[in-house]
Amino acid sequence: MGTPVEPTFNRSALAPGLLGAIALLAGLALLDSESFIIIRYAASILALIICVFVIQARSWYWLIGLVPIAVLWNPVVILDLSGQGWVSAQFIAAIVFIAVGLRLKVPVHKAGN
Repeated sequence: MGTPVEPTFNRSALAPGLLGAIALLAGLALLDSESFIIIRYAASILALIICVFVIQARSWYWLIGLVPIAVLWNPVVILDLSGQGWVSAQFIAAIVFIAVGLRLKVPVHKAGN
């Protein structure tokens, strides 16, 4: 059996990444309605949460995909986007959320260090 080893990293971005992808894919049904503002809030907030994990992991290249999501889905300053390009952006953003969630490894910091 052996001694259990404490993990050196965790996947902190997995849950927000999957939630963001689910929200964006569910938002496809709400694209032309007033309720899409909820999807905007969810996508932008989850993108910013994952940005914090990216900074902690020092994997700066993921910010290339996450910062545009936080800006384009921003519910405060709404960019009026529509059409097939916006639908494609929803899918691309969902893929980015899933990829970051699966690939990002945030180092574990032990208490007292």
